[in-house]
Amino acid sequence: MTESIQVKHLTVAYEGNPVLWDVNVHFNSGRITAIVGPNGAGKSTLLNAMLGFLKPISGEVDFNVKGQQNVSYDKVKQEVAYVPQKSSVDWNFPTTAFDVVLMGRYGHLRFAQRPRKEDKKIARLNLEKVGMSSFANRQISQLSGGQRQRVFLARALCEEAEIIILDEPLAGVDIKTEKVLMDLLRQEANRGKTVIAVHHDLNTVEEYFDDVIFLNREIVTFGSVDTTFTQENIDETYKQDRNLGDSIVAKTEASDAYDQTKARKVAGR
Repeated sequence: MTESIQVKHLTVAYEGNPVLWDVNVHFNSGRITAIVGPNGAGKSTLLNAMLGFLKPISGEVDFNVKGQQNVSYDKVKQEVAYVPQKSSVDWNFPTTAFDVVLMGRYGHLRFAQRPRKEDKKIARLNLEKVGMSSFANRQISQLSGGQRQRVFLARALCEEAEIIILDEPLAGVDIKTEKVLMDLLRQEANRGKTVIAVHHDLNTVEEYFDDVIFLNREIVTFGSVDTTFTQENIDETYKQDRNLGDSIVAKTEASDAYDQTKARKVAGR
């Protein structure tokens, strides 16, 4: 397995308050990885930091894609497809399902170049893959939640990227749509793509994912689902008294105490 993304000592804060603390984790190509944790655990924040939407206090995110090693997102963004949370999309924007999917081809066009016949063919093909061909001319505002997720996955597939990142792609969709989306993502992983998804339903982690990251504002643990998805790790991640603030204070106090002890030894006291 190849580590396509490496997150190293990543700390992110809002208005001086850390929401992610010293995150160290990696993602493998050819695998589907779930990021799980309670509400407010920083799952979406981690994705946003990886994609360069948020600037971390410290740490870095390195991408290894198509021969490029340890480079930033800006250098490989054409190789990264992103499906945002449904709540972050303006569903009243006047555009059709086909036009949304066609947007996935824009990264393959020169500046001001109009989509080519080949681009439109690829868009139609991916609409068909997600079972939405008959809705191509439908306004996105008229689509159901599951249909919208299908359209946005089709857009991501149009990008033909090596890495696909999705923020809660299965939230609020019916079982049939869930199966369609995950079957398509499995096909992408089988082709060597890296697939990463924030996921909320613990009951389906073992069915859909290869690897799992337990996150509660810091990494609790991560690894293959077979060995890591245990009740002990679930309990540790979701326990109510787990507090990042306490963790940071404890680490800071321990570090300060160590520094003071070291200083006294140097001073001969």
